[in-house]
Amino acid sequence: MTPIALAIACLMLVTLGYAGMCAASPFGTCRTCNGFGYALTTDRKGRPKRGKSCRRCKATGKRIRVGRWLFNRAQRIYREGTN
Repeated sequence: MTPIALAIACLMLVTLGYAGMCAASPFGTCRTCNGFGYALTTDRKGRPKRGKSCRRCKATGKRIRVGRWLFNRAQRIYREGTN
């Protein structure tokens, strides 16, 4: 197998794997709050305390994956264009 064909095969494998993950689990944990729904902060002594609710995920602890967001946007554009 040539290196170019191997690179294309690996790229297709990664793409199909990510598409499958987005279809099976469209939501991932929020990167800001690590799925807690609120940002962990520390007090002056360094002890962890609960902070304010996370603005990025709106305190759900979940975020939509980029691939799923793109799929939803493409579906919406297609539906609006066929009506």
